[in-house]
Amino acid sequence: MPSSSADDELIEALLAAAVAAGKAALDVYHSDFTVTQKDDRSPVTAADHASENIILERLARLAPAVPVIAEEAAAAGSIPQVREEFFLVDPLDGTKEFIHRRGEFTVNIALIRRRMPALGVVYAPVGGLLYAGNVAAGRAFRCSQTADAPMPGPRERLSVRPVPATGVTAVVSRSHSTPETDAYLSHYTINKQVSVGSSLKFCLVAAGEADLYPRLGPTMEWDTAAGHAVLAAAGGKVLAPGGAPLGYGKPGFRNSFFIASGTLTPVPLAA
Repeated sequence: MPSSSADDELIEALLAAAVAAGKAALDVYHSDFTVTQKDDRSPVTAADHASENIILERLARLAPAVPVIAEEAAAAGSIPQVREEFFLVDPLDGTKEFIHRRGEFTVNIALIRRRMPALGVVYAPVGGLLYAGNVAAGRAFRCSQTADAPMPGPRERLSVRPVPATGVTAVVSRSHSTPETDAYLSHYTINKQVSVGSSLKFCLVAAGEADLYPRLGPTMEWDTAAGHAVLAAAGGKVLAPGGAPLGYGKPGFRNSFFIASGTLTPVPLAA
């Protein structure tokens, strides 16, 4: 088990890597970029590749012995065998938001230990918000960090909130809402529903700005790991069908459906 000081140093390096990758993504975002399709017909841009290349280069120097599962490398067939410890990288989560210039895309880096998120960093380059979570330490924070700023702003400690008496604030995907999601939300008294892209949904729950994030559609592990780490470090949870914690290192790195929440005990999904 690495020391807490080693993890503190590592997460600082992951924060710097995410900001550097976000700057590269922003350069493409503000250009006349083109969109191509991968074999699975999902969209990809030069920003995905530029961001991932920076992160992979940084991780190779920081932790050369730790395998990295990164979205674009995996799409190209580069999937190393993982052990108890590995990185999951989504260099640009929310590609549809990026393409439509809605701004709600993120850079995501997570360290997995024994099938669960240990460290996670989520960076939203548009708006310059940086989130981080150290699960073992129970410490999550956010700060402002524009891509061209020499220093980040003050760090704000994040913690999930008690569910307000007025009802639940649910956060849902801007691009992937489904009738099944609407049916699930009918179990709750919903005071407010917020639509947002990418892993920012986890971060809203972690920041005590929402209470519930149901995802009743397909995702990959690199889509969720960093946001999961931030939420878990802030006191929240992410549960798979049947009520078990959502784990990582699954076959094909594919997630089941899941429910993310803060202090709320969610209605379980059937196994």
